[in-house]
Amino acid sequence: MIEAGRRIESFIVPLAGFRSAHVAIKLAELAEMHAQVRRATQSLTRAQLEWQPTPDSNTIGMLLTHLALAETHLGQVGLRGERDGHVRDVLGIGVDDDGMPLAEHGHQPPAVLAGQSVAFFADLLARANAHTRDACATLDDAQLAEEINRPPRPDGSYRVFDRRWVLHHLVEHMAQHFGQINVLKRQWQAAHPVA
Repeated sequence: MIEAGRRIESFIVPLAGFRSAHVAIKLAELAEMHAQVRRATQSLTRAQLEWQPTPDSNTIGMLLTHLALAETHLGQVGLRGERDGHVRDVLGIGVDDDGMPLAEHGHQPPAVLAGQSVAFFADLLARANAHTRDACATLDDAQLAEEINRPPRPDGSYRVFDRRWVLHHLVEHMAQHFGQINVLKRQWQAAHPVA
């Protein structure tokens, strides 16, 4: 029970040490998302991290890996403007090692994720976030508005975005998959009731 009149604070405090106030706020938002994911997953077992409610479902471990891979890749091609991502240099695993997207008719999680503990996934996310902060260290407001043109895709289309959108998408992407993680946790509890 909450005491009457007790103040419960919720703030996003811009991170110090960045040239752009926008970057400082977005990185604080991303740090808050990382903290929420850590709190929600820190006590999960290997069985919970590997569990699929159906053969065509992501696992929590796959989603955590995907978050780390996507954040690192976006830091490289979106924030740094590099032509190609090289996530293995930062995370020690490849861009496809999250096993996503899943095959249409059932799929086992990638072997590289088999038997991994929550510490493995927490480390991936911490390295990805450190990489993002490093990529933002010298960004100023003018650089946030610069267009990043990605190489053409096989169908001839190509992506164009600015760094401001990348920062927005990093927060949005983590929030969306955090929702999936919470759904999987509830599904696990329903499928494995405590006696």
